[in-house]
Amino acid sequence: MRRLPLTLLAAGLLLAGGIASAATTIPATAVKTAEQLRDQALHDGTAMAVVTSLTTEVGPRLAGSAADLRAREWALAKFRELGFDKVYSEPVTFPLWQRRSESGAIVAPFPQPLVLTALGYSPGTPAGGLSAQVVKFDSLEALKAADPSSVKGKIVYVDYQMHRQKDGHDYGMGSAVRVAGPPIAAAKGAAGYLLRSAGTDMHQRIAHTGVTGFRDPKARTIPAAALSNPDADQLDRVLAYGKPVTVRMDLDCGIVGEYTGANVIGEITGSKHPDQVVAIGGHLDSWDPGTGAIDDGAGIAITMAAAKLIHDLPQRPDRTIRVIAFANEEMGLWGSRAYAQKHASEVAKFQLGTDSDFGAGKIWRMSASVKPEARGAIEQIAGVLAPLGVAYDATRPGGGGSDLSQMHARGMAALSLTQDGTHYFDWHHTANDTLDKIDPADLAQNVAVYATWVYMAAQADGDFGSAPGAFAEDSTGE
Repeated sequence: MRRLPLTLLAAGLLLAGGIASAATTIPATAVKTAEQLRDQALHDGTAMAVVTSLTTEVGPRLAGSAADLRAREWALAKFRELGFDKVYSEPVTFPLWQRRSESGAIVAPFPQPLVLTALGYSPGTPAGGLSAQVVKFDSLEALKAADPSSVKGKIVYVDYQMHRQKDGHDYGMGSAVRVAGPPIAAAKGAAGYLLRSAGTDMHQRIAHTGVTGFRDPKARTIPAAALSNPDADQLDRVLAYGKPVTVRMDLDCGIVGEYTGANVIGEITGSKHPDQVVAIGGHLDSWDPGTGAIDDGAGIAITMAAAKLIHDLPQRPDRTIRVIAFANEEMGLWGSRAYAQKHASEVAKFQLGTDSDFGAGKIWRMSASVKPEARGAIEQIAGVLAPLGVAYDATRPGGGGSDLSQMHARGMAALSLTQDGTHYFDWHHTANDTLDKIDPADLAQNVAVYATWVYMAAQADGDFGSAPGAFAEDSTGE
């Protein structure tokens, strides 16, 4: 082997030493405590008690409704009851959309009722409803390519069907049909918009609501609704006769001004670095048909309970644990965007973050967006999570979850923790989103995962790379 000059050898050793000193690691004592937290969480009933309380005492929590304020008051009280050191709220203002009534029917050639639900930000129909001929498209791309003359004055119907997937990836297109479809149809002159519900329950006559992409107050809007899957099947059969099909939509809904709600925040103050934050949370709002148990009462409960377990340790964590109950995620990440705008200048103080917003199925996959020198610490976290059935995928980025994706976009180091969503979209955004859909053992596994990684991140020697613009080239990984 060729000998290196002494000066180069010394420089190489110094460089190696520098890299070693910059590496983020988690002390053995913290790893041991995390293992204890993990095992304890599997037998802890706090999360189930929290989500039961929220869905029973508040119930549906449509942003801007009377229950919005009740939910915020509930969250402030629950944080205090669980012993959080600092409890506060930050205002969030957004358009106030209300749903009052809705119905639909096939008028011709075979008159019969349809089960449908209005979509968020949809305007109402004229008094007595809107009746028009239906024009069907099998995909969003087909609608985009359509000649405007073929849809003008008609009700556009997009028939994209989701299928069950463990990671829920069909929702990417399902939500696109719901969000992007109505503005596209409106711009082409359509009178109304229908879609097959973005859901996987093929045998339940219950429609899935959700938000549209109507954001520009100057752009044209049209009444928009989702059909239950069986009713979409029925409409398909009627259309297959080849005769003109007329549908009536009668929606009493719309934007009625602005509303100021709030993000509600609880903190466990760090003992050594109180200004450095491990961020977790979920969204406090829900759609109105169900009680918002899986979307997202579970996420609120998981993160509150995980932080509570860390709070109850004999010693406080080195860094602050911040749990954020975000406002109005459902109609456009309003709380998330407000939070990121307010705290963008503090992004370097965020150690690591992600939120829980995919139900209460067991977490089976973890991925991360961190600096290279922190990969070893992520592997340490993965090692403690492995007995819970969580696999670390080092090839995927971490997106921070639904709401904390906005802080990740500004440079916060982030995880993605993927839950088993095989049946999530059976109940998502429907009247069937109720407490009975949560398995207490699965919920406890989620708490164990969160308590473990949050504590380890809080105790790490070194950071995970948060800095303004640090992950600009990252995809969300969601």
